Amino acid sequence: MTKIDSKIPEGPVAEKWTNYKAHQKLVNPANKRRLDIIVVGTGLAGASAAASLGEMGFRVFNFCIQDSPRRAHSIAAQGGINAAKNYQNDGDSVYRLFYDTVKGGDYRAREANVYRLAEVSNSIIDQCVAQGVPFAREYGGLLDNRSFGGAQVSRTFYARGQTGQQLLLGAYSALSRQVNVGTVKLYTRYEMQDVVLVDGRARGIIAKNLVTGKLERFAAHAVVIATGGYGNAYFLSTNAMTCNCTAAVSCYRKGAWMANPAMVQIHPTCIPVHGDKQSKLTLMSESLRNDGRIWVPKKKEDAVKLQKGEIKGSDIPEEDRDYYLERRYPAFGNLVPRDVASRAAKERCDAGFGVNNTGLAVFLDFSEAISRLGIDIVLQRYGNLFDMYEEITDVNPGELAKEIAGVKYYNPMMIYPAIHYTMGGIWVDYELMTSIKGLFAIGECNFSDHGANRLGASALMQGLADGYFVLPYTIQNYLADQITVPRFSTDLPEFAVAEKAIQDKIDWMMNIKGKKSVDSIHKELGHVMWEYVGMGRTAEGLKTGIAKLKEIRKEFEKDLFIPGDKEGMNVELDKAIRLYDFIIMGELVAYDALNRNESCGGHFREEYQTEEGEAKRDDENFFYVACWEYQGSDEKAPELLKEPLVYEAIKVQTRNYKS
Repeated sequence: MTKIDSKIPEGPVAEKWTNYKAHQKLVNPANKRRLDIIVVGTGLAGASAAASLGEMGFRVFNFCIQDSPRRAHSIAAQGGINAAKNYQNDGDSVYRLFYDTVKGGDYRAREANVYRLAEVSNSIIDQCVAQGVPFAREYGGLLDNRSFGGAQVSRTFYARGQTGQQLLLGAYSALSRQVNVGTVKLYTRYEMQDVVLVDGRARGIIAKNLVTGKLERFAAHAVVIATGGYGNAYFLSTNAMTCNCTAAVSCYRKGAWMANPAMVQIHPTCIPVHGDKQSKLTLMSESLRNDGRIWVPKKKEDAVKLQKGEIKGSDIPEEDRDYYLERRYPAFGNLVPRDVASRAAKERCDAGFGVNNTGLAVFLDFSEAISRLGIDIVLQRYGNLFDMYEEITDVNPGELAKEIAGVKYYNPMMIYPAIHYTMGGIWVDYELMTSIKGLFAIGECNFSDHGANRLGASALMQGLADGYFVLPYTIQNYLADQITVPRFSTDLPEFAVAEKAIQDKIDWMMNIKGKKSVDSIHKELGHVMWEYVGMGRTAEGLKTGIAKLKEIRKEFEKDLFIPGDKEGMNVELDKAIRLYDFIIMGELVAYDALNRNESCGGHFREEYQTEEGEAKRDDENFFYVACWEYQGSDEKAPELLKEPLVYEAIKVQTRNYKS
């Protein structure tokens, strides 16, 4: 049995990172110039890492799938970024942020990594303020905070409803400075197709130039993957259309373990599906749950009238509304974690209380907040989110709809859970290195910090923590003895073999010449994933799902049609390459979900729940990170390796958001 070494330093959890930095190996400034690092991705993790490594003096090659790093999907994050500054003087601390993150992840995260994340969180805010990120401020000039799900303190820093965009512009400015100085070379419209191993170490990548269609080789002393998550395996998700898992799956096929792939986050606050022509779903920030109250009708007959369009939400008076999160979880109310809020919405809709024509939506209502604060304050906090909702649905949530018995009712939003973030990803050790030497994974594409469920406003925190404050230290520990290794030639046979394998795959896909478009097969994949590997999972459903996923793979291999040529720009070809990897990733999610006979966080097995319908963990048998190892063929089931979790600072107990 392979023994997994996560390289967690000795000592108390609060001292591990300090001890690590005190004893790690370093690379002197003159030697940094002789070392090359490839960073794939220019979201918050990739851009911050490339900028930081360039600033330190390394020679960096940074790859961007979009036409500009400013278009990376981090831009879509709305609500905020967590840090334990305790500006509100409400009892926050590094330990409390650490505890809330581990508890929010349902005790399935690695303790040491999460403590480090909480520890460096405060430095992120200082860094971003220095870059000019326009965080909201209180009247006295201090940075403002709001609360988010899974916490009883206000620790989320924000810039209205566009925090991700503003943070990305900060990272982009730091990256652009290094591009101008010459330490970073930026390749836009390139997509990584494979990692190249030389003597068992990551020494480069094969990337596709998305404009010319040509495959190109790039060599370096180390490779960093920062390519986000695999949510688009479900077709409909909150992810941008280009978000994909091809880079991660190519690393998996070369021997990098995939950890906890079943841990997929369902975000409770999304605009519901409104037809079969949609290509993605739109997120409504979790920050709305600070002032918005979630409800469904108390009476089923009211729900039926709503579904038929006979009445509107504003027609239902206060006494006939069921604020079910406040009822079920009095201590946290509407600010329960995402997995809890999502399952509660599903339960109400499954019971027949859904409020739109499909029966798959609940209301998010600002009537009480507008009456309490005034519309101007509410719009200051969420105005751009209200605008976005109106653009998509033609309903203005800030508009007075009705007055009943002296109570003013405003148009409520309709929301429903949707696939959002993925907590699972490439396995990494404490140094953020994968099971392949010299291959690092940062941000959402690794598994390390969120366990079974990510708390809101923690994705931006992890991406920037990894890029600005963790990887710049840990990668030196690896590179310190690589300064004697000369720069690599891309003429090495390993590069030629890797490039030929990709070219052969492209030729094979182009020559299938079937009758089905990429999107039609991708939609089938999404239906199977949502139906059998979605919010509620069963052993029987997962077995059916795995069988159906294999059928979809066979359908792809026989019936795929890609128009155009392999030369030049061919968006359908690029989508086909990604789709094949989504199918493989979907199977991994299903295998992991079938193996994990418990419910925890975003992984909910219906056979394992309490009488109240809450997740029922099995710490005796599943207190580990599930690492899946590729067995040399897409046809073969992966092999499970286990990294036992060790908790020293936190007592593992059943999550409670009721009291």
